[in-house]
Amino acid sequence: MEDQVANAIEIAWNPSSDQAIQVQAFEYLNQLRTDPSGWHVCLPIFTKLPRHSEVVRHVALEIVNSATQTGLVDLQGLGYIKDSLMDYLRQMYGQDSPAQMDPAAIQNKVAQTLTYLFSALYANGWETFFDDLLQLTYKSPQSSSKDNSLGIIFYLRVINSIHDEIGDVLVSRSRAEQDKANMLKDLIRQRDVQKLVSSWQEILSQWQNESDQIAEICLKAIGSWVSWIDISLVVNQSMLDLLFQQLARAKDVNLREGGEKVRDAAIDVFTEIVGKKMKPSDKVDMIIFLSLENIVAQLTSSPPLHDHRFTSKYDTDLAETVAKLVNITTTDIVKALDHEAADPSTKEKAETLLQAFLPHILRYFADEYDEICSTVIPSMNDLLSYFRKTSKKNPALAPQQAPMLMPILKAIIAKMRYDETSSWGDEDEQTDEAEFQELRKRLNTLQQIVASSNEQLYMDVVSEVVGTTFENVRQSGSQVDWRDLDLALHEMFLFGDLAVKAGGLYVKNKLNNAAAERLVEMMLRMVETDIRSFTHPATQLQYMEICVRYSSFFDHHVHLIPGVLGSFLQLVHHPVKKVRTRSWYLFHRLVKHLRNRIGNVAETVIKALGDLLVIQAEVPQEGSDGDDMSSEDHEGSADAVFNSQLYLFESIGCICSTTAVPIDQQVIFAQSVMNPIFMDMERHLGAAKSNDERSILQIHHDIMALGTLARGFSDWTPGTTTPTTPPAPEISDAFGQVSEATLVALESLKSSFNVRTAARFAFSRLVGVRGSQNLPQLPRWIDGLMTETSSKDEMALFLRLLDQIIFGFKSEIYGILDTLLTPFLQRVFSGIADPTTGTDDEIQLAELKREYLNFLLMILNNNLGTVIISSTNQPIFETVITTIEHFARDVDDFPTAKMAFLVLARMSSLWGGPDITQPANGENTTESALPGFAQFMISRFSPLCWSLPMTPTFNPKDAQAKQVLGEAASLQKIIYLKTGQEYIEWLRNRELPGLGMGGDLINEYVGSLEQLDLKGFRQFFQSFIQRLSA
Repeated sequence: MEDQVANAIEIAWNPSSDQAIQVQAFEYLNQLRTDPSGWHVCLPIFTKLPRHSEVVRHVALEIVNSATQTGLVDLQGLGYIKDSLMDYLRQMYGQDSPAQMDPAAIQNKVAQTLTYLFSALYANGWETFFDDLLQLTYKSPQSSSKDNSLGIIFYLRVINSIHDEIGDVLVSRSRAEQDKANMLKDLIRQRDVQKLVSSWQEILSQWQNESDQIAEICLKAIGSWVSWIDISLVVNQSMLDLLFQQLARAKDVNLREGGEKVRDAAIDVFTEIVGKKMKPSDKVDMIIFLSLENIVAQLTSSPPLHDHRFTSKYDTDLAETVAKLVNITTTDIVKALDHEAADPSTKEKAETLLQAFLPHILRYFADEYDEICSTVIPSMNDLLSYFRKTSKKNPALAPQQAPMLMPILKAIIAKMRYDETSSWGDEDEQTDEAEFQELRKRLNTLQQIVASSNEQLYMDVVSEVVGTTFENVRQSGSQVDWRDLDLALHEMFLFGDLAVKAGGLYVKNKLNNAAAERLVEMMLRMVETDIRSFTHPATQLQYMEICVRYSSFFDHHVHLIPGVLGSFLQLVHHPVKKVRTRSWYLFHRLVKHLRNRIGNVAETVIKALGDLLVIQAEVPQEGSDGDDMSSEDHEGSADAVFNSQLYLFESIGCICSTTAVPIDQQVIFAQSVMNPIFMDMERHLGAAKSNDERSILQIHHDIMALGTLARGFSDWTPGTTTPTTPPAPEISDAFGQVSEATLVALESLKSSFNVRTAARFAFSRLVGVRGSQNLPQLPRWIDGLMTETSSKDEMALFLRLLDQIIFGFKSEIYGILDTLLTPFLQRVFSGIADPTTGTDDEIQLAELKREYLNFLLMILNNNLGTVIISSTNQPIFETVITTIEHFARDVDDFPTAKMAFLVLARMSSLWGGPDITQPANGENTTESALPGFAQFMISRFSPLCWSLPMTPTFNPKDAQAKQVLGEAASLQKIIYLKTGQEYIEWLRNRELPGLGMGGDLINEYVGSLEQLDLKGFRQFFQSFIQRLSA
């Protein structure tokens, strides 16, 4: 059977094996893995001579591993595996060990197996586990020292593996697993820990100059175990002397790679020692005892970090390792300072340590490598947060903190600067750019903490950086490094976090605060220095971002607007695509804010933007790079560029429609933009009808541009009380051409999803410009947008649009609504009836159902309910009711069921006639009854209130289910108010007995319906259904 298993492993891991046979081999091995006797076969496959191939031995041992870990092996079996493996290890590492050792992967797998055996047997029969392992570190029983290098390496592998299993705090464990790990750690502390630490000390002492590999792995063991053993076992003079000897390697300029790893591992031991949990006073004393400041100072001044800094020989690994030590030490110093219960002596020592460590924090924080800077950001955050906390508690401390905060803030700002090797906008450096922007965000968090600790200091430092840089630009112009100007502008942009908080730059036409005053000074200098003329794309983009963020500045400095507007009109033609397309959006934002202060510049703007308004659709290329498109590529895609181009059309609409432009000129300007688009649509319509993909996309783009232009001209929303007013009739008439052109294209191309999407967009935007003039065309819009190929999602979106139109034009829409309701609803019913094909489709269907019900509610709530029962729409009334009934019974969609009951309740309230039973709140209604509707409510609506809760899968305690029951209760209450005793008789004699209720339950139910108010009956019905279900 061993040969059979070995053969199966070979087949399974051989890429050239027949696929069908390979699948069988994997299935066989998986069965073997779960078979309690499977390990019996696999253990000898691993240990036997001559050796099997590496893959066969590895997989065989993995199956043994799995069995020991998952409890498939009993105690006796575990003992057998232990004995077999220890015999094997003695052969491998004893005095007669073979010339060829196991590969590292096999050694690691054996170490893992021994770790699992340790977990199972150390407390249960294998008390000599560590003694047995230590024997492997000697070549023979006669050896007086640990002279077996291969055995030592294997012993240390197991030591590190045991820490990973029971001591690593980053490993997620169940409660039971953690309890077992704690028990094993306690046992080790009782039995073997001193012996183990002595062995590491002996190994390090003996092998530190002989084998870098042994020294490194030994130091890793010490560093990992120190977190959960007695600190005095490691922090003692003999062990520290050994550690200091390893640190001394930092002075060796010719240190080989293995030696560097030993040195770094020794530093990591100190990091782990400092990271050990203890009282703040003990931690401070230990930092002093270890002379950590002296250690860091010596390492920082060592050749790899000092002499080689700013050269290619700079040792970044060492820098990052020292930075970790600085970070954790600083964090603990701050904890001691911030600890309420710490005694004055401890705080005094901690304050002295902080002063000593501050230069080290700043040194590694300011390191030119961002990874090293990032390593100390956590402790910098802790330190600054401590400063903020103490300054808030005692403002008098601010002057004492300022000497420390000043260099920190300057270091933060300096770190925000692009380094000398960076080249902005280089496509090959997109990842570096993203990482740098992420670092800037983290640095800004620190900067804001400084600002909230000492606002005056922050304002002074940033003002100096910005002012000095602007002055340099004024004097030296293009000779200034773009990185310096970018930094100043970036700081100016961030300064707004302080200056515009709580209401903006200005409040009631006065500057908000001292920071706002500083920012206005910076803005004046920025515009007057003509920073825009500095030709680097990064600074030009920053300039526009700042103008837009602080656009309220120009409300109070109107004389500067023409110059800034002129700058933007130049920058929208920028040769760099990233800047150009972003500038279109920023120009739109600026114009939208300043539209009432810009004046009559429409003609100038249209001429300046003319060449950018030419629309050129590009069909996306498929298959060139697959779907793996980065965000940067996406931002530069043809689709993204067109979406940015739309902002230009909206901007023109904003500028042309200001009160400074006479109405007749507004019409001329609008037509000057529209007419080329109309001609373009006419040119492409023929090819689009023939399904030419680019022509269809071109017409989509044209319609989107026209709709966006309309939005720029008017953001008036019918039916709302917004301060904006409807556009002049002349403007509405001009945009009638847009409506007609869109409809012509839609009628010809309504099978195209893209054209329908663009047309729906244009329709929604035209409502604000055209108002009620759009209503006569509504049947054509519905015909084009609600086609047989329209998705459920499209129908739902259009229903939402119609809701707005009904609300906005309720007094004018009745006649049109009466004509189109039946054909329109038939299309909606068709969409609802379409079978779903997957989760997305089901979500869209649920959305369509809710929008349909909302549409009915909109009609009912705006005094248009009679349109549903008019002679025109009477034939479809039964279908309307049937769909609502169906939704009200849907146990899988409570939100829709709830809305269905709301619609039925509204119908009952409107058409059930006046209340014949006085409502509990004293209000009465005087609606005229719809003939026969009272009986219709009783026979059709009332049973629905029981259909849903009587479904076997209905859970009345579900939160959404309770809401549905509440609406069902409201419906019954309305039916009772409208029909009174007739409904009571129906309930007593037919409906409730039909549900199997006895006399007592019926009396209780009917009494509650008659006597309780609406709120009380809702609560009663919910609890009543819960009792019935129980």
